[in-house]
Amino acid sequence: MLDIKFVRENPDVVRQNIKNKFQDEKLPLVDEVIELDKENREIKQELQALQAEKNRIAKEIGKLMGQGKREEAEEVKKKVAEFAGRLDELAAREKVVEADLKKKMMIIPNIIDPSVPIGKDDSENVEIERFGEPVVPDFEIPYHTEIMERFGGIDLDAAGRVAGNGFYYLMGDIARLHSAVLSYARDFMIGRGFTYVVPPFMIRSAVVDGVMSFAEMDAMMYKIEGEDLYLIGTSEHSMIGKFIDTIIPEEKLPYTLTSFSPCFRKEKGAHGIEERGVYRIHQFEKQEMIVVCRPEESPKWFDVLWKNTVDFFRTLDIPVRTLECCSGDLADLKVKSLDVEAWSPRQKKYFEVGSCSNLGDAQARRLGIRVKGKDKKNYLAHTLNNTCVAPPRMLIAFLENNLQADGSIRIPEALRPYMGGMTEIREK
Repeated sequence: MLDIKFVRENPDVVRQNIKNKFQDEKLPLVDEVIELDKENREIKQELQALQAEKNRIAKEIGKLMGQGKREEAEEVKKKVAEFAGRLDELAAREKVVEADLKKKMMIIPNIIDPSVPIGKDDSENVEIERFGEPVVPDFEIPYHTEIMERFGGIDLDAAGRVAGNGFYYLMGDIARLHSAVLSYARDFMIGRGFTYVVPPFMIRSAVVDGVMSFAEMDAMMYKIEGEDLYLIGTSEHSMIGKFIDTIIPEEKLPYTLTSFSPCFRKEKGAHGIEERGVYRIHQFEKQEMIVVCRPEESPKWFDVLWKNTVDFFRTLDIPVRTLECCSGDLADLKVKSLDVEAWSPRQKKYFEVGSCSNLGDAQARRLGIRVKGKDKKNYLAHTLNNTCVAPPRMLIAFLENNLQADGSIRIPEALRPYMGGMTEIREK
């Protein structure tokens, strides 16, 4: 959410930003919030003036009563009654205006970073850099669920009977591999200096409103019926929510945290054949990283975060590339975002396995995350997040890139301690 003062003083900048994100239907909101802001300030001015007058009259009444002028005091009291009615009327209108203003302000997208390429959707994202040599072996690589089935590692039919489409049973060595990747990711991030956290897996609506846009919430979140609780779609939601309504001493920044959680997502809409199996599912696990820092430090931490993911995948011998997300592909709260994509030898192309985002002060403004500077003045923190790894989708890249000609799965050296020293997985 933007600062209303910024919108008031820079309406053309806000309008151009909306155009850059190809959301022209939101352009009328700029004039609407400016008008609501004007009315809100006028109401506050009148309320202040009336309250001052009411206080002045109250003193006058006290003076008259002290002088024994009871009849005159009673006449003055009638004026106070008139003020009271107007004060109540203004207070009621103030609540309506402020609620409407906040609702509209939360729909206006954040100002994107000048470095963000302008484009309509993810087809116009820009490749930045590749890491590792993408290889296509001279033997056929089956679809990922077929590879898993060879090892007795997945049962989608049973999951469908138990929970419906979009769920899975992982079993045996494949399930162990899934857990090993997460354990390795935990230790990898701790080794990078991040504090390990297991957060709540449900959050209240106040946190949901603070961490994401309305459109994202509708497309992602599962609501707990009869409770003010939502299942998290990523631990970022719970982790950023940890700082709601807090004032952080500047010397404690930055907070660099890495969190494990299950994630639950609606995943609305139809998806193509390449998104079957365990690619797009309603439940998965993830190792996340978040940073809360001073505004001037967020560009530096943005680079640190995405490089962590690249380094993690490279230790598992998986080639990756980074893509700069264009303006139309950015969620409304994001200032800048970069996707990490892993190489798929079967498809002979890359696919997304993680996303790194700088949200500026948008989440901090919504959640009231403030920093007390050395000058004792408060300012808004910046928040960032990034995926370290999210199996089982990551397992697709792992299995395809480590599949051997004889059908076995090679276990990279970094992962072997988490697999009981196994160097490969073979059919049993």
